Amino acid sequence: MEKKRKSVSFADLTVGQFVERLSSAEPVPGGGAASALAAALGAALVSMVAGLSAGRPKYSAYEATLARADATGRELAAELLAIADRDADAYAGYAAALKLPRDTDRQIETRRAAIRAAARVASDAPWDCVRACRRLSEVAEEIAGRSNVNASSDVLVASLLAEAGARGAAENVRINLPSTGDEEYSETMSRQLDETLHDISALASRIREIVLSGGPRDPEEE
Repeated sequence: MEKKRKSVSFADLTVGQFVERLSSAEPVPGGGAASALAAALGAALVSMVAGLSAGRPKYSAYEATLARADATGRELAAELLAIADRDADAYAGYAAALKLPRDTDRQIETRRAAIRAAARVASDAPWDCVRACRRLSEVAEEIAGRSNVNASSDVLVASLLAEAGARGAAENVRINLPSTGDEEYSETMSRQLDETLHDISALASRIREIVLSGGPRDPEEE
């Protein structure tokens, strides 16, 4: 969970400002925003690699893949930065629910219901981060061996950032699940997290294998 709502979007901060806020005693940004930002950096790397490869005769057979990767990387980078903000907003709602009065039975029940609803919302942003990281891993795999060989390590770094972002976000989901008070939802979400993280890990291993092999791949079938 994130904590207190900040006054500006994280996307409007410099890297230095974000790091300074992250290292401070202020409650936001926290692990959720850091996970989303890590993945956003991975998405930006995918676009960078595509840009370093497009228009070069050596990689002309991959033009369609590279164009799609560039667009997807930019889309995911923006989406993940927005998720960082959503994560902070979600915590604000959860924190507000925790502060509700509990002096009477009715107030206790109202507070309990509010906490459960807020915890559900607080699970949504990091879950969306995990799913975005899977998309990022997929597009990184698509350009591995189909892009500028001089930037092949950047493809690998992109996949590692995607995996790190996904695992961090997944832990934020898991920590919220007990507070939702919904066992069926918690079990379903836990299963989906496990499956998605498994997919991302498998893609990361595949990308590493391709990159370290150093060889080119056949173009994708369009």
